[in-house]
Formats: sequence, C-alpha cells, structure tokens
Amino acid sequence: MWTPADIPRLTGSTALVTGANSGIGVPTALELARHGARVVMTARDLTKGRAALEAIKAEVPEADVELRRLDLADLKSVREFAATVDEPLDVLVNNAGVGLIPRSTTADGFETQFGTNHLGHFALTGLLLPRLLARPGARVVTVSSDAHALGRIDFDDLGLEHGYNRFSAYGRSKLANLLFTCELHRRAEGRLLSVAVHPGTTLTGIVKLGVFTRPFMTLGRLFIQSAEKGAVPSLYAATSPAVRGGQFIGPGPRELRPRPHALDEAVARRLWETSEELTGVRFEMLDPHV
Repeated sequence: MWTPADIPRLTGSTALVTGANSGIGVPTALELARHGARVVMTARDLTKGRAALEAIKAEVPEADVELRRLDLADLKSVREFAATVDEPLDVLVNNAGVGLIPRSTTADGFETQFGTNHLGHFALTGLLLPRLLARPGARVVTVSSDAHALGRIDFDDLGLEHGYNRFSAYGRSKLANLLFTCELHRRAEGRLLSVAVHPGTTLTGIVKLGVFTRPFMTLGRLFIQSAEKGAVPSLYAATSPAVRGGQFIGPGPRELRPRPHALDEAVARRLWETSEELTGVRFEMLDPHV
C-alpha cells in the first residue's frame, strides 16, 4: 500500500498548498517539504498559519517553506496573492475550504461554500496558469469529496436564495470541484495533470462548526481518521508517477468513480463559462487559438 514514505525526492520543485494552516493542509505541506519541495503555504488567518509553519519547521528543520495570506472568499485577495507568485509551480493543491455553515455570502456576493470552495480556486488556478504551464508535467490537485453525490448545479439559483441547506450546498461546491477538475483535464490536453481527491471522513475544522453534538464529536474521534491519513490522497495525487489526469483519488489511495452527474461534460462546460463570467478570470493559455 502506498504511503507518504513512497513520495519521491522533490528537490528543485515548488508546491503551493491553500488552506495549509489546518486540517489536511498541514500534513500535505509537511510531507511535500519533508521530501524536498519548496512549499508555499497559504492561510486566511495568519496567526494560525504561523503556528502551522512553526510546527512544520520544528519537525523538518531544513524545510523550505513560507507562509502567505490568501482569502479565497475575496477575489481581490486572490488576485493580489497571485500577483506575488513569480516562480514556476510544479504542484498546486487546491485544498482550502469551508463547509456545513449557515447561508452567507463572500466579499463578492457569492454563496460562501460555492464562492470559496469552487470560485476562489477556479480564479486562483486561472491566475496561476502561466506559472503552472512553465513546468512540464505540473499538477493541479483539487480536494473534492464523496459529498458531491448530494450536489446539483442550478444555474438559475447559484446564490441558493430560494432554499438553502448547508449539506446540499456543501455537496454542490464539491460537485463543482469535480466538474472543474474534469473540464480542466479536457482543456489542458496533456499540458498539465488535473486530478481530484476525496480525503475520506476526516476530523478537520469543517466538522467543528457546531453542526454536530458533543457526543457525536467524542464518538467521531474514535472512528474518523486523522488529518494525516486524510492527506494521503492529496499527496499521492500530487507526487505519484502512476497518477493520470482526470482521476478521482480516494482513501487507500485508490481511484474512485464519481457519480454520473459529476461526469456531465455539458454541465462542466457551462459551469466553466459561468465561472469565467463570475470571476473575470479566463484560462486564455488553454485556448487553442492563443
């Protein structure tokens, strides 16, 4: 069975991990750094980010890691952050996310789960595309979930103003992550690897938002896997030579089959075009006419 110990040496490569201040983001950044990659960690909360950075350096003193602020719920922050990235990228791990929260909106007026988990990462990937294409074989790893099964894309109500359920809204954002992954794979045509992952049921910040009762949380700590185990699919997708573009990698790690509605190419194309319009970010370098 593949483990992080099987990660090849990554010396000379650069990886960027969003949401690297908590949850599976910390062990993802840690293991990439442990195996020699230069790692750019991002966090919305720099206080938590610094704690994670210090923890990584304590475990791997020679780690080449740095922390930068990024708020995926604010497209201005996404653009400002992307402008600071002036180096080629070998790996982009779209890991940050929010989930199971009451209805709210981002700085740009989007429903928060969809706006953060999908639109924020869509815009970030597009803005960093020149840095990724500068590295042959670069990878974009997007953290989705088996919760995509609960999601549906209603293009007439992307704001979920006519009925909101925190679970189905989360599922919709994770469905969007999968649709984006597959459409990026098709449009890239081998110029980069686009892969989605499902971490498995992991005790992270998303599960600590008051949705569940204290007895559930106590029981959960006995049966829900650690963040370190939850990071394994991301690490495999980011580093294994066996990975192919368009795959959906889950615990094991092993390849999973998304639900049929996550493979609908017509919906994926429409979501892509809608996301370009909403964010103002276009992947022009993937246009065959450019």
